[in-house]
Amino acid sequence: MLNKNQTLGEFIIKNQTSFKYSSGEFSSLINSIRLAAKVVNHEVNKAGLVDIIGSTGEQNIQSEKQQKLDVYANEKFINTLINRNIVCGIASEEEETFISINSNDKNNQNKYVVLIDPLDGSSNIDVNVSVGTIFSIYRRKSKIGAEVSIDDFLQSGRFQVAAGYIIYGTSTMLFYTTGKGVNGFTLNPAIGTFYHSHSNVQIPKNGNIYSINEGNYLQFPDYVKKYIKFCQEEEDERPFTSRYIGSLVSDFHRNMIKGGIFLYPQTAKNPNGKLRLLYECNPIAFICEQAGGLAINGEKNILDIEPKELHERTPFYCGSEKMIQQFQKFI
Repeated sequence: MLNKNQTLGEFIIKNQTSFKYSSGEFSSLINSIRLAAKVVNHEVNKAGLVDIIGSTGEQNIQSEKQQKLDVYANEKFINTLINRNIVCGIASEEEETFISINSNDKNNQNKYVVLIDPLDGSSNIDVNVSVGTIFSIYRRKSKIGAEVSIDDFLQSGRFQVAAGYIIYGTSTMLFYTTGKGVNGFTLNPAIGTFYHSHSNVQIPKNGNIYSINEGNYLQFPDYVKKYIKFCQEEEDERPFTSRYIGSLVSDFHRNMIKGGIFLYPQTAKNPNGKLRLLYECNPIAFICEQAGGLAINGEKNILDIEPKELHERTPFYCGSEKMIQQFQKFI
């Protein structure tokens, strides 16, 4: 039930049974992410006024140009999570390898790992288009008392205990799931508090929006080309509307609210796909399924993929259930 006077903290406490582990631990994790999000949001809103937009001149581990805000957001989220003394490891899209974190007592007692894309769609900052943060939370697989290992991060999406995203747009919103539905919270910038604004979000079973970068059309697999033509045909309730922002968070958020399909296939240039399985696809797929949608890589459900490396990439298709099922007929 929606109570727009209820804060994010109050909601977590009231719904503590939705998180099967310690509610205090989860509250601390979300509070860390919430705090860092507010700091990043403050900087995003100053873009154009201070020297925070544009490229650093460096490349990240993905061989992509790092934006100044990428570096800033990465530092803020990592430092905030470390200071809370709740995570044993962090993996970021911006870092080459994972960060191991010992507990305050130096006995490796922390239980969670966080994987994060600190600023998704950051190339849009320069032109004042929505960007976002994506996060994924797992329980560690290694024994408590031991140092965190790569296996703690290489878990299939089915083992996520929570996932979410923050969208920095006309308003700043945080959406998350613990496997018991999806809820959203909107930041009141005047007092710096997130309030419950979206309860038990359900993506429409069908939609009329398709989201894909059609500039890469010639490099797409034939089945994707055929599906695009299907979307454009004047028949039944088609043609569908084409909407593509270039920020996964923004494109998915719109489709979750309105109904639609997001497609990011493999291409000749990126034969394994371009989106990162652990930092982008798994958390968005978890949210999508919890909202009643589907997320696949063309062969299997995204959440069933067994990751083999930290920065693994995959084709990604997600959205309204009936639209994904229709798309699968073309594969």
